[in-house]
Order: sequence, then C-alpha cells, then structure tokens
Amino acid sequence: MGWLWAIIVGFVLGLIAKAVIPGKQHSPLWLTTIFGMLGAIAGNAIAGAFGVASTRGIDWTRHLFQLIAAIIIVALGDMVYMATLGKRKYGTS
Repeated sequence: MGWLWAIIVGFVLGLIAKAVIPGKQHSPLWLTTIFGMLGAIAGNAIAGAFGVASTRGIDWTRHLFQLIAAIIIVALGDMVYMATLGKRKYGTS
C-alpha cells in the first residue's frame, strides 16, 4: 500500500508543480510522476532536518516543503529531459 500512496502523491505533486511552473513542460506524465515522488522524498527529508517531519493533524509545513521540492525537481528535470531526449522528439535545436 505504501508504493501506491507514493505513486498517487508523486502524481499529484508533479501535476501541481507543472501547473505552477510558467511555460510549457515537455516531460511525459510518467516522468512527472517520478519527479513528484522525488520531490515528496526530498521534502520529507528537508522537513525532518527542520524538525517538522511529524506534527499533530495535517502536516502543512511538510507538505509545503514537498511541493517546493517537487517544483524545483520538475523544473530541473524538464530542462534535463529537453536537453537530452526532448531535442530528438520535438526537433528543437
């Protein structure tokens, strides 16, 4: 069940990150989901470093760290995707 939640959270974080980043991102949905999962992992680690990994109720601070990390990872990951595979697929130079 943990993997299913990781995929769902990664999918949602990746989509929110794509919506927040200005411009068009060319990375496919499966890669965006992986980027979102990495953002969730990085956000949890950062929240743990700040001592807010677990609180009572909804962990808004932890979720904010996850979202910020996902935005950064999706933006950087899309740049790497376009620099490698995207040029051949989209015909840009």
